Amino acid sequence: MKIRVLGSAAGGGFPQWNCNCHNCSGVRKGTVRATPRTQSSITVAGDDPAAWALVNASPDILTQFKDHPDLQPARAPRDSGLAGIVLVDAQIDHTAGLFMLRESTRPLALWCTDAAYADLTGGNPILRVLGHYCGIERRRMASSGEEFSIDGVAGVRWRALAVAAKPAPYSPHRAAPIAGDNVALVISDTASGRAAVYAPGLAAIEPALWSALQSAACVLVDGTFWSDEEMLTQGLTVKRARDLGHLPQSGAGGMLEWLARLPRDTRKILIHVNNTNPILDEDSPERAALARAGIEVAWDGMEIVL
Repeated sequence: MKIRVLGSAAGGGFPQWNCNCHNCSGVRKGTVRATPRTQSSITVAGDDPAAWALVNASPDILTQFKDHPDLQPARAPRDSGLAGIVLVDAQIDHTAGLFMLRESTRPLALWCTDAAYADLTGGNPILRVLGHYCGIERRRMASSGEEFSIDGVAGVRWRALAVAAKPAPYSPHRAAPIAGDNVALVISDTASGRAAVYAPGLAAIEPALWSALQSAACVLVDGTFWSDEEMLTQGLTVKRARDLGHLPQSGAGGMLEWLARLPRDTRKILIHVNNTNPILDEDSPERAALARAGIEVAWDGMEIVL
């Protein structure tokens, strides 16, 4: 099983088009040593290296596909290696790219929870709009850990676990999230039994997720903010990281404390990194702290083989 990171940044990408924070202005001017990143998405391949499942369809999807030509096996006049799509939530930065796939010659096979489906046919009716183009074949994905598979992606098993996080602003559950608004994915290689957990949005580590993290060979988890007050101190918002549904890395009960409790041989990767996060600056003390803790920062094009 191969996992490829197409995009490793949070919504807006890095640098964000209208942001002049230390990181964004520095990478534009060449005064900060950092690598630009597109918005969060991964692909997963199993036994067939030409068949991929796309996890989240970011607004940058056309650039991401162009940067990875093996996603285009070119077996017919209109073709793609895309076998299916899995959504972890209904956020714009994980779904807007679906519009860019409207030229598909067949309906898009799409796995999502009931809560995400309701948001994507109601408050932000992307799936209804696509019905006028290629169409969608929706496959129901439970958020309580039931196993499923993606047609065409042989050798890979999937489970979705409901996690604590915020649904999209247009969701009726924004102020009171329900199970299925946001999920983590447990992605397992059927031959080796080794698994990865992909959880780009997390407000807290709950028992079911913690159990999955402890048994995984690799974890790709929410790396949005370094500190709870990160956006506040930079004058960019009046909300804290936790108010936005993201567990910060630092501080009591933060992501770094949780990752330190995992087995020593677990590969630990932060993904969905916001443009304001100091870990993007490769010379920052925060990035050095991650290196000492054996924690990686995802980058576009990173590959994990299990």
